[in-house]
Amino acid sequence: MKSKLIILLILMFLSCKGDEDSIQLLQRNDNGLVLNIPLSGSLQNPAFSPDGNTIIFTRFLNGYNIDPSQIYKFNLNTNQLTLLVGNTSNEIGNVNLPGSSWNNGKIIFSSTKEPHDEIYIIDENGDNETQITQRTNNVAYEPTLSPDNQWIVFESHVLDEETNGIITKFKVDQTSSYIELTSQEEDCRQPNWSPSGNKILYQKKTNEQWNIWIMNIDGTNKNQVTFNLGNCTDASFTSNGQYIVFSSDFQVDLANIYKISIDGTNPIKLTNYEGYDGATSISTDGTKLIFESTDKDPDTSSGTKIVLLGL
Repeated sequence: MKSKLIILLILMFLSCKGDEDSIQLLQRNDNGLVLNIPLSGSLQNPAFSPDGNTIIFTRFLNGYNIDPSQIYKFNLNTNQLTLLVGNTSNEIGNVNLPGSSWNNGKIIFSSTKEPHDEIYIIDENGDNETQITQRTNNVAYEPTLSPDNQWIVFESHVLDEETNGIITKFKVDQTSSYIELTSQEEDCRQPNWSPSGNKILYQKKTNEQWNIWIMNIDGTNKNQVTFNLGNCTDASFTSNGQYIVFSSDFQVDLANIYKISIDGTNPIKLTNYEGYDGATSISTDGTKLIFESTDKDPDTSSGTKIVLLGL
C-alpha cells in the first residue's frame, strides 16, 4: 500500500509528464525508490551532477564488478539516458567513483585501457577525453576531482599488487609530481574531496577492519572518523562538508548506508534494508541520497540497481 510519505517522495523527485514510468517502488520499509533505467548488467557507483538533476554511474555488462564497463548519465527529470564512455566490443573497464566525480562541467574516471589502469577526464557531454596519469609500474583508479578542477586524488597501487593502496594527489594539467598522502605500509583506498576542497576522506584497513579517515589535502592531521561500526567503506561528503555518508555492515548481514559527523559523533542509519546498500552519494542540496543496491551479496548476484532515497 502506498503511504502518504511514498507519494510525497514521488512528487518531490518527478517534475515533468511521463516521469511516472522512470521510477518504480521498491518494497522497502525505508521508502527507497529504484530507478527504472533501461539497461541490463550491474549499475553501480552513482554520483550526482552539481545541480542534483542528473547522475552518472558505471554499468558493468557481465555482472557485479565484471568488465567490460561503461559510464552513463541519467537525467532524473527527463529520463534521458546518455552513454559517455565505453562500448561493448572490448573488455575495457571504465569506472567512476561515487562522490566528487562531476565538478564544473568535468567528469573524472579510471579506465583499464592498455597498458593498465589510469585516470581520465572528459567534458560532461562525453567529449575531449584526456588521460591524466601515466606511470610504468603503478596503476591508478578510484579518482575524485577537487572542487576547482585543478587536482585529482586517487588510489595508487604497484602494478599487479592489490594490497597496500596509497592515496595519491596529482595535478590535472600534469605540472605536479605524484604526491603520496598516505604511507606505503598502510592500505588506504577510495579517497574523496570535501566540497570546500580543504579535506580528503579515505578508507583504511587495520586489523582486517575498514574504517573511514579524514585528512588535510597535504596529508597532515589524519584522524579516524568511524569506530566500532563494522566495515565502513564507500564514503563521500555531504555538501556542507560536516558529515560523511558511507556503507557499513554494522549489525546487518551485508551493508546499509550511514551518516556521521566528521568528528566521529552521531552516527545515523539512513537505510533499513535486508540486503546490500553501498557506494552512496548525496545531492548538493542534501535532500536526495543515491546508491547501489541488491537483495543479496552483490558478488554472487546478477548485479545491483540504483536506488534514490529522500532525506
